[in-house]
Amino acid sequence: MKNNKGFSLLELLIVVAIILIIATIAIPSLLRSRQAANESAAVATLRTLNTAEVTYASAAAGGSVYGTIAQLVSVGLADSSLMTGKAGYNYTITVSGNGLDYTAVAAATSGTTGRYDYYTTPDYLIRYSTDSTRAPAGLAGQAVR
Repeated sequence: MKNNKGFSLLELLIVVAIILIIATIAIPSLLRSRQAANESAAVATLRTLNTAEVTYASAAAGGSVYGTIAQLVSVGLADSSLMTGKAGYNYTITVSGNGLDYTAVAAATSGTTGRYDYYTTPDYLIRYSTDSTRAPAGLAGQAVR
């Protein structure tokens, strides 16, 4: 009499199939959760950049000169990781009007890291991108709610 211990090939195939079915259901949900987390981080980072710009401008001569990311990092008002990208987003600050105006932009590095792009200006509101393909339907350029 033969005493076989262990699993048959059929039993192992059934277990693998069940694991694949569970993974097929779970992975899209995890990706959406990751996108949402990256988007929340981008909005929070833009709020932080607004605060850094106010602090930088108040310390500047006359209190009305905004700075770029490199300038904010050099004086310790922003994290150096913003220069290379953070949480699936790349950040840029464009200063114009002799330093009297700025636009800070958070652009997703790819469609899988974030669905939307965001920006802010000296009015300190965080808005969706003005590009209608990078903003929710009908909300291009509108404030984030």
